[in-house]
Amino acid sequence: MSALGPWLQGARPRTLPAALAPVAVGTGAAAFAGAASLPRALLAAGVALAMQIGVNFANDYSDGIRGTDDQRVGPVRLTATGVVAPAAVKRAAFLAFGAGAVFGLALCIVAGAWWLLGVGALCVLAGWFYTGGSSPYGYSGLGEVAVFVFFGLVATLGTTFTQAGTINGPALLGAAAVGLLACALLMANNIRDIPTDTGAGKRTLAVRLGDRGARWGYVLMVLGGVAASVLVALWQPWALLVLPLALPAALLCRRVLAGARGPDLIRVLAGTGMLELAIGVVLGLTLAVPVLVS
Repeated sequence: MSALGPWLQGARPRTLPAALAPVAVGTGAAAFAGAASLPRALLAAGVALAMQIGVNFANDYSDGIRGTDDQRVGPVRLTATGVVAPAAVKRAAFLAFGAGAVFGLALCIVAGAWWLLGVGALCVLAGWFYTGGSSPYGYSGLGEVAVFVFFGLVATLGTTFTQAGTINGPALLGAAAVGLLACALLMANNIRDIPTDTGAGKRTLAVRLGDRGARWGYVLMVLGGVAASVLVALWQPWALLVLPLALPAALLCRRVLAGARGPDLIRVLAGTGMLELAIGVVLGLTLAVPVLVS
């Protein structure tokens, strides 16, 4: 493996669709309001991707130095395996957060919304203290709450607001849809890690619910995300084009309820990420139909 290989795996590319989906939906909602901006959308995508990568490296570092990742399955853990020095992983996390801050600052300047700098600071703090610090909230079962807020509501509504200067119904429902699917992505990851998290004292929501309860939690999150995306059709009937995506959603739910474990759950993780991205892209494009056909 090349020197770059471990870093690419440590960035956990299967999670990156969770960063792009809210930008697609938020931009579509801005287009629906008649005020989409490609440059601002690209800046928002830069913020979202940098934040997701920063969170992934921050989790790798914090879980690694605590010993939580010592017996993991799945993507390589840079810190726990010793492939990369812990200090280098920590530095990568803050470099990614810094890149996100630069994109965010540029977005605030062009949108003239300086108060969003405070929101950005909260995003960085939430990303670090998910598994970092003396009392990480991710170890108390609050990870899904933070994911819904920051990778659902904040990312989607922030994208819409910085382009349109307002928030509308499609943006709110779209934010709920991608937020719930991002939560499902995290739940799939944490179902896989229930045995090791339990042993390490990491009380994720999956650990608290137990294996069966967590699997049903995943199903409810996926179905809730699909339902919220369909309800966007109350504003834009073209949004019903998301309905065919109910089939892969159902197949993922079936696999999880059937007891998928280990490598099979890693495939579920990848499939959930792609489902979220697909719904985000479909919603974004269908909401932009009035602009595209004008």
